[in-house]
Amino acid sequence: MDAAKSRKAQIEHLREEFRKHGIRKAKLGGFDVDGVLRGKYVSLDKFWGAAESGLGFCDVIFGWDSGDALYDNASVTGWHTGYPDAHATVDLSTYRRIPWEEATAAFLLDFEMPVSPRGVLQKVEQKARAMGFSVKCASEYEFFLFKETPESVRAKGYAGLSPLSPGMFGYSWLRASENAPLVHDLLEKLAAFDVELEGFHTETGPGVYEAAIRYDGLMRAADKAALFKTAVKEICARHGVMPCFMAKWNKELPGCSGHLHESLWTASGESAFLDPRGPRGMSKTLQHFVAGQVALMPAFTALIAPTINSYKRMVRGAWSPTMATWGVDNRTTALRVIPGSPSATRVEYRLAAADMNPYIAMAASVASGLYGIEQELPLPAETEGNGYDAKGEPLPATLREATARLSESKEARDLLGSTFVDHYVRTREWECRQFEGAVTRWELERYFEII
Repeated sequence: MDAAKSRKAQIEHLREEFRKHGIRKAKLGGFDVDGVLRGKYVSLDKFWGAAESGLGFCDVIFGWDSGDALYDNASVTGWHTGYPDAHATVDLSTYRRIPWEEATAAFLLDFEMPVSPRGVLQKVEQKARAMGFSVKCASEYEFFLFKETPESVRAKGYAGLSPLSPGMFGYSWLRASENAPLVHDLLEKLAAFDVELEGFHTETGPGVYEAAIRYDGLMRAADKAALFKTAVKEICARHGVMPCFMAKWNKELPGCSGHLHESLWTASGESAFLDPRGPRGMSKTLQHFVAGQVALMPAFTALIAPTINSYKRMVRGAWSPTMATWGVDNRTTALRVIPGSPSATRVEYRLAAADMNPYIAMAASVASGLYGIEQELPLPAETEGNGYDAKGEPLPATLREATARLSESKEARDLLGSTFVDHYVRTREWECRQFEGAVTRWELERYFEII
């Protein structure tokens, strides 16, 4: 069946779905460079037209930051282009019904722009297929929950916030049960939204939870990871609760990870990572994959750790790596190789935090692994014991340093596209300048009176 006939069949199926479930409106959206979901409601007449031929969507979503401030250094769009509409295609395969909204369908958009994060990941997936692999991926998120609202946190100046639960109580059976109405609502509504969780538990810290999203093919895994954060915010809001996905919201408390679990599979459906005859059960493919990730991690750090705040988590002893290292079942290294059965053998990319853009983080981590396979890179020495005492190349300690490393990376441009990398570098340089010009609370407390 050709593409046009296939799309027509998809549309007819959706019409029946809409009739069956009483859908009266649709919500269309796409993710910007910061991983923020930008979208709008459309009428059904508008939706059916968009489903057939696409729609225009203002390209300013790739020309401003997470606070809607316009970049003064963007090349792909800006005052010099007049912020025109970009053509967007509705990905009909992303159809979901929103369980917490009445009669509403949701779809993701693909933008015909080389800086679209989802588009960059699609190209990485296509490369994996061309190399004979399919990619499976899963993400984990740690996040804090507060008995607050967007209005109350601003009124309090983001200080003195009320956590959902007090104290340090990781893996608490009690705390989750005490908040069962919210916990159960999250589990059930996320599953109905096609973002099924394999595990959900408290982490160490007041009101902290970790969610392990069920693995899937690369694109669907990224969609689920990206939608998860917005979905959690919407569901929690109906309980008077506000989540926070910052990498490090409070210097006295643990940071929030966003670990990625990745594996490659052959066309015949066999694990490409497992070889019982290899060292620690690692196939040559897995060894090269890890070697590529280790080799490119320092230059790719800005793609994984995208904010100023990301680097507040990346300090010694904070369960976050500071060097490009790997180890078998070692949670102090940047890459944790997890051996086991064919279905369980995988790599955990532990550098990523909860503030990642899943599309970009998965694109960068998988592309670097594929690079290692292509180049047949040798596996560096394994780190055993404390990864903070290991020998390895240090990771950039600030977003400014990480952005400079990315800008100089030929491999990043070859693997992800020069236009995307150039745009991304410019957005991170903008982010650095916004921070460098800010007067922080630390400065006021330190200098206001005494200096």
